[in-house]
Amino acid sequence: MNIPKKIGVLTSGGDAPGMNAAIRAVVRSCAYHNLECVGVYRGLQGLIEGDFKELDARSVKNIINRGGTFLKSARSEDFRTEAGRKKAFSNLQNENIDALVVIGGDGTFAGASVFIKEFNFPIVGLPGTIDNDINGTDYTIGYDTALNTVVEAIDKIRDTANSHNRLFLVEVMGRDAGDIALNAGIGAGAEEILIPEQNMGRERLLESLGRSKKSGKTSSIVVVSEGDQIGKNIFGLARYIEENLKEYEVRVTVLGHIQRGGSPSCYDRVLASRLGVGAVDALLKGEKNVMIGIVHNKVTSVPFSEAIKGSNEIDEDLIRVADIISI
Repeated sequence: MNIPKKIGVLTSGGDAPGMNAAIRAVVRSCAYHNLECVGVYRGLQGLIEGDFKELDARSVKNIINRGGTFLKSARSEDFRTEAGRKKAFSNLQNENIDALVVIGGDGTFAGASVFIKEFNFPIVGLPGTIDNDINGTDYTIGYDTALNTVVEAIDKIRDTANSHNRLFLVEVMGRDAGDIALNAGIGAGAEEILIPEQNMGRERLLESLGRSKKSGKTSSIVVVSEGDQIGKNIFGLARYIEENLKEYEVRVTVLGHIQRGGSPSCYDRVLASRLGVGAVDALLKGEKNVMIGIVHNKVTSVPFSEAIKGSNEIDEDLIRVADIISI
């Protein structure tokens, strides 16, 4: 077993609050074990272009509270090519980097798996995405912060909804996973929650909103995951509701990338710190081609093939809770 002496760290894909905390943990864990650490700027593209900078414990001071990623992130079409990956490997060799920690989502892990297969290079991943759509971990870095951002926004929207007796459709991120919509919807007291995993259907939605109106509700909030299939888009859904329920005045709010920003929550800072330390521990044990996750509050490792095979199943009990308390 070859023990790494110099470890690179990068962030790839969409940014998520807590990525800086994870980088910090990796760098300081390397310092603790007397290992060198190199930051790779602009993700996988930075690997190809050799955009490296040595980091020490003081290089990552005052970043645990910052959102985004100071190492930057970028999509890389070049890394999809064999020539691009060969260039990346050559740069790692030239810098004497023995192993990598990559922080990102399933696309990042898929690229890492190909790289390992081609060059037998040790890579460990950390799940950094607000969507919580990575298999093999209960929570991803950034998810908790995004939830709190969404709930805070919906709380403010409800003030306006109540003041004007309006129905608000609030679109949140989650193209393939409804975790943000479901949990934020329950936390913010939404009347209905639309997620990709459960096609509610437009007629059932109309029936539910009609019942809400008859029960005395003067305003309503419907949380819509961006991947929900009930309509072509949220604006088309709003028009459909207004055409069929004349008593409703509908407004649409798309929260968009505001969900990715902001200072990470305490939970995300602690999670990122635990996983970052776990990544270096795994490399020192000779592990590779694995993701470090959290299951039942215990740090664990799962193969990349397991992590990228699909998202966690939606919690059916949460769906039942949402149905009961929205009455």
